[in-house]
Amino acid sequence: MRIRPTVLVNTPEIELWPAHLLRARSNANARVIARATHVLRRKRDGRFLAASTAAGLETLAWNWRREAGVDAALRALAAPAHGTHVDDHDLPLARIEHRLHALGLDAEAYGARTGLALVAEPAALAFAGFDRYRRPLWLRPAAARAWHVMQDAARRDGIALEAISGYRSHDYQLAIFERKLARGQTVDDILTVNAAPGYSEHHAGRALDISSPGEPPAEESFERTAAFEWLQANAGAYGFVMSYPRDNPHGIVYEPWHWCHRG
Repeated sequence: MRIRPTVLVNTPEIELWPAHLLRARSNANARVIARATHVLRRKRDGRFLAASTAAGLETLAWNWRREAGVDAALRALAAPAHGTHVDDHDLPLARIEHRLHALGLDAEAYGARTGLALVAEPAALAFAGFDRYRRPLWLRPAAARAWHVMQDAARRDGIALEAISGYRSHDYQLAIFERKLARGQTVDDILTVNAAPGYSEHHAGRALDISSPGEPPAEESFERTAAFEWLQANAGAYGFVMSYPRDNPHGIVYEPWHWCHRG
């Protein structure tokens, strides 16, 4: 019987995804992924590089062995419990510090101004079900357990809570900035609505953007829903807090949808 792992193994440049949770972009890739346990996925653009199958590593992208970070990914793949065990340590921050400098963003000054700290990515994350869009939701194990318990409790009270997003990598946040910069926005403009790459609570695998059926994602109108009222009254019992209320000291816009598991 083929192993169906439920852990996302994280390395600085490449993620090891459980193959059964991925959707292939081509028929050729689909056939390979159907035989695989894990897929090496490049973080900066989501491209599939190679698949781990019973026959060994099968190529999904030409010249993938020359990819930055592939050696670290292969070492992680060879670890005995990579498919089932969540290794509770964080990845180093040096790489994101270098990339912030390339954006022209002074990390030390930004941290001092906002009161936000650089957030490390976890080395592995637990599968926490699916979000509204049927994408796999990844969180640290404690946050995943708390989310399931809280979601079930809300359901018993007649409230449907939907996850919009959970863990996001530094590369994902960098891509948001790069797209907005390409559209002519300035870094200062972007920082009014997005935390700088490396400073988002989503990087830690503890934060969730939450909505309810029929509500647009990440909109202030969420505060007028029964779901938000329920969260205000009950989320603290499950370890979740709303990170960015109105007039928060970090200078981030009011985000009634953003809740972080603090234990």
